[in-house]
Amino acid sequence: MTYLELSEDDGGSHKFYEVTVSGTQVTITYGRIGEAGQTKVTAFPTEAKARAAADKKIGEKTRKGYAPAVRGVRQRRAITRRSVTSSRSTARQAPVLWRFASGAAAFGVFVDAERCWVGNQRGDVYTVAHSGAVTNRFRLPDGVKCIVADDFWIYAGCDDGRVYDLSGKVPRSAYEIAADVDIYWLDIRDGILGVSDRDGRITTIDYEDEFQWARTGRGGAAWMVRCDHDAVYHGHSNGVARYDASDGSLVWENKEADDVLFGWQERHSVYAGTAGRAVYRLAKGDGRTEAVYRCDGYVYSCATSPDGRHVFAGDNHSSVYCFDASGERLWKLGTGCGSALSMQFLDDRLYIVTTDGTLACIDASPAAIAAAREGTVPRPVDVKAAATLAPVEPSVVVETTTEASGGVLVECVREGDRLRVRVATPGYEDWNVQFPREIREAGARYVVDGVRRSGRGGFYRAYGEIRRLV
Repeated sequence: MTYLELSEDDGGSHKFYEVTVSGTQVTITYGRIGEAGQTKVTAFPTEAKARAAADKKIGEKTRKGYAPAVRGVRQRRAITRRSVTSSRSTARQAPVLWRFASGAAAFGVFVDAERCWVGNQRGDVYTVAHSGAVTNRFRLPDGVKCIVADDFWIYAGCDDGRVYDLSGKVPRSAYEIAADVDIYWLDIRDGILGVSDRDGRITTIDYEDEFQWARTGRGGAAWMVRCDHDAVYHGHSNGVARYDASDGSLVWENKEADDVLFGWQERHSVYAGTAGRAVYRLAKGDGRTEAVYRCDGYVYSCATSPDGRHVFAGDNHSSVYCFDASGERLWKLGTGCGSALSMQFLDDRLYIVTTDGTLACIDASPAAIAAAREGTVPRPVDVKAAATLAPVEPSVVVETTTEASGGVLVECVREGDRLRVRVATPGYEDWNVQFPREIREAGARYVVDGVRRSGRGGFYRAYGEIRRLV
């Protein structure tokens, strides 16, 4: 048995790799230090071939920086489980159309025109149609911190320090966050990942999973990070700051919006939900306070309708609020299913995920809200996941193909001590491709369904299925 670890000085990797040879069988176990990891067993015709295959794998890892180690000396990364309290609302019941119990407290939600995504603290991610039918289920290795979108790619940030791409049939690790970063929240734009943490730092990582810059804020417990093309907005216990996206230089600070528990953004403004029982709207340009939305409890979450015409908030008393842009409270109603830890508004519906793990769809149309304020609400549909809906887990296994037509050919090339992936099919720019690091092998060629330029960045993202060309 050979046991190796890679734990870089900057915390960028914190992994182990174990190879065991038993007769003609080779067992490889790999993963994050301090965790059980994944296991792959391969049988060979002879003991000599098994030994040669094991030696090859060990050589590949040592060339990447892995070194012999003793299991148990290094500990797993620090993880903070968010501690929240929730009491029952005394307000009238909101008009909940349907609700789905995910099974554990849920922080992650994302809603687009096709479906709703919910991720909970057990690592389960479900997709639910707007009609309320559960359509898919993923099982990630650890609790889901949040779910974010970048163009049509969907990412889930997890307590295991990885950010998983959920855009394909199988989740694949897209980013690995330094082991010394105790993640609180994440956001992404044009492939640049922003990470806020327990110590009040903000860290950015580029599309190839490489560190860009980090800054330490003037407070701790950084629950807010929002990214746009030009800036990263960071909220913590002592306020909100804007940093330049390219080099991390500080642009402005606002200390009025302190004890930040959540963040949201629109085109010209950023919103901070706080333990001071208010949501603050700050101008992106100079950080000045544009409006304050007063609630009756700690604000765990907030969101807006397009361009901030209406502002929504969820407090620790299981109530949700709606304000007009100026700050006037329009209504307050109870969820009936816990306090909203994240929320999103789309097409007159407010989607929330709560402390008891419920994804709920609230009818926020004027007619439904008016009826609810008079005490008339629909009977919510309790959505159930089909017993036959098996969870799909992350994988580093890649199917093979002998045919390159019908897709885009990419190749893995060594550049110094890094393995890069570039498009080999003619007619594309000479840019790198965002590609799962764990399945890269020098000299290997892969066929993907397609590649797409990401935003304003000079790189491609691969989408669809990945097959190795043999």
